[in-house]
Amino acid sequence: MCNTDKKKNTKWILVFGLSVGVSIGLQGCGGGGDGDNTNITLTEEQTALNAIVERLNLAVSPTAGRTIPDINDPLATLGRKLFFSESLSGDQDVACASCHHPMLGGADALSLPVGVNATQPQVLGEGRVDGDNLPDVPRNSPTIFNMALWDTGLFWDSRVESSGKEAGQNGEGSTISTPDSGFGIADANAGDNLVVAQARFPVTSQEEMKDTTFENGSNNDTIRGHLAARVGDYGAGEGELLTNQWLGAFQAGFKSSADAITLITYDNIAIALAEYQRSMVFVNSPWQNYLDGDTTALTDQQVEGALLFFTDTAQGGAGCVNCHSGSLFSDGLHHTVGFPQIGPGKNSGNDDDFGRELISGDTDDRYRFRTPSLLNIAVTAPYGHAGAYGSLDRVLRHYNNPRNTVNNYFNDDRLCDLDQFENVSGCNSLYNNARSHSMDAISKLEDEQDDGTSKLDNININGNERDQLEAFLNALTDPCVLDRSCMIDWIADEVDDNPDDQVLVATDEFGVPL
Repeated sequence: MCNTDKKKNTKWILVFGLSVGVSIGLQGCGGGGDGDNTNITLTEEQTALNAIVERLNLAVSPTAGRTIPDINDPLATLGRKLFFSESLSGDQDVACASCHHPMLGGADALSLPVGVNATQPQVLGEGRVDGDNLPDVPRNSPTIFNMALWDTGLFWDSRVESSGKEAGQNGEGSTISTPDSGFGIADANAGDNLVVAQARFPVTSQEEMKDTTFENGSNNDTIRGHLAARVGDYGAGEGELLTNQWLGAFQAGFKSSADAITLITYDNIAIALAEYQRSMVFVNSPWQNYLDGDTTALTDQQVEGALLFFTDTAQGGAGCVNCHSGSLFSDGLHHTVGFPQIGPGKNSGNDDDFGRELISGDTDDRYRFRTPSLLNIAVTAPYGHAGAYGSLDRVLRHYNNPRNTVNNYFNDDRLCDLDQFENVSGCNSLYNNARSHSMDAISKLEDEQDDGTSKLDNININGNERDQLEAFLNALTDPCVLDRSCMIDWIADEVDDNPDDQVLVATDEFGVPL
């Protein structure tokens, strides 16, 4: 049934100056497709929100104009087998899915990933630890959901980056730079899109998949070549897998009768991995249903949160849209937001992480990280480049007062409240430089706010408004990602997706299959 109730809210009348109770023609009540142009009386908040939707041109499908693979396509199916195979790691103890599982929001539900040398390799999420109980990977695992919708760059620092950033192209419209080529330099081996290019790098990371013993001292191409030879059972990798039926899987995936040396190259492995990941588009959220015409898809609280989200701070809103824009809810750019720096840090030796500066070499980019998408955000905690915040409420409190929130974070040992660290002995003495590095980031944020280069405005929202914003953010999640029966096609089958007896059959810490 359509919600035709009106309600009064003086605040929004003052903010938007819009009339109330306007009747408009919508495509039915449930997202339209039935062509029933029933007149529906909107609340004043819905009227205000619809004006924003029209002004920002938000009522479009995130997949419009894009070619999205089907998970049942042969290449995507091959990619699923590869994604869950531990054969792609140096010591054969970790798979891509170890840090990016479909039932963990396309990530790992940890602040910082535990890649190689997990004490129980099949355990994902809370309970996944290595020998010293401390993670070695310096940045939070980004979700692989909706990777087909990115047009700018991938990873927290966009070290895989499109030169042209053409809308709707996923990097296909121009050259792509990678760590192999260097910042802003086209990588001739990057592949056809950003996701193919990205798939070339986790296997070369010592902490994530390679480990120290496999191809120690070798360059990235040698590492990839050895892994391909292992899967193809030739050359340097011949005989490394006791069971190997990969040739048939590749012949089916690429619809080819070529031999292993020809067909099982790392370029083709990356293509298959990318097609699997690019098939994982989950955008059928309550918010999208609302945009499609279903006026009942959002609760009153979610509508009020949307108004705050899309309204500038000067007009009483939260200004979130300054960075989280478009149908992906990301501008694809890099910003200083000053989230706490926890963990081992990246390439600094003292627990610090300079973010985008490590790629661009520009000191202005210090502590800047790529704006994450907010799609499916309800299932992608913990949040931030180091996973420092375990809840959306903590994130929203940070944006309300970054300096005080970060100070309180360390004063109250909130690192030790995170699931990953709460049982670690001596937790409150970990990462002794974390506070000073975090405050350096806060100071840089404040400098940018003072000189007008920051998009993060000073906001002042109360507890009720935080609740409204959080309710709206939760409305950006596709219900499918919460339902294993809906996600089953993206989870490797122990029999059908196991050509090497190396398939990851993941469980939680209690042994329950994911």
